[in-house]
Amino acid sequence: MKIHKEGYTIIAVNFLICAVIAALFYIFCDSMVIKHIIGAICLFQAVFMFTFFRVPKRNNKIDDMLVISPGDGKVINIKEVEENEFFKGKCIQISVFLTFFDVHITWFPVGGNVTYYKYHPGKYIFAWHPKSSQKNERTTIGMKTTSGHDIMFRQIAGIVARRVVCYAKEGKTFSQTQEAGFIKFGSRLDVFLPIGTEIIVKKGEKVRGQESVLAKFKG
Repeated sequence: MKIHKEGYTIIAVNFLICAVIAALFYIFCDSMVIKHIIGAICLFQAVFMFTFFRVPKRNNKIDDMLVISPGDGKVINIKEVEENEFFKGKCIQISVFLTFFDVHITWFPVGGNVTYYKYHPGKYIFAWHPKSSQKNERTTIGMKTTSGHDIMFRQIAGIVARRVVCYAKEGKTFSQTQEAGFIKFGSRLDVFLPIGTEIIVKKGEKVRGQESVLAKFKG
């Protein structure tokens, strides 16, 4: 299993802490039952960390007219909204919620130039809550696609997540499905599209980053 670079330090620290705790219990605790329970918990922790930071093998879908899901998860919202940071007007918002068990790498949903980037410090309310898109720690990335369309997407931290890592830089060009960053533990991704964009995905649908088509541009 390939492990993402963002997990190296966390996995190493977690392994060290679990090893010390397990060693102390095995040395000073007389109960074999407790020793086995502690050992099982430490093993679960290790497996969870390796799984969380896994790098999946995907069949990248590349198409200038398509918007590919920037991450794994479940579509929890598709609606028309008033967006005042990038579009400064009405647009279509698609929200994807990531559980602990989803891959937390994020990818660029389109190829093109990053025309806007901003990091917002914020709160840590539940990522599925509608207000998390404006209240939580998040990054906002605005792009002009290679097909000439504007698009914005956000990486949003959840109640457990405490760090959003983003590789986007304003003025730089990125390829569709190229890595855009990583959200550590429980999160959400919002994609904002121009009015008139054909929405392919449906609410409640499970999507996979780099593969699932969210929408199709017109013209």
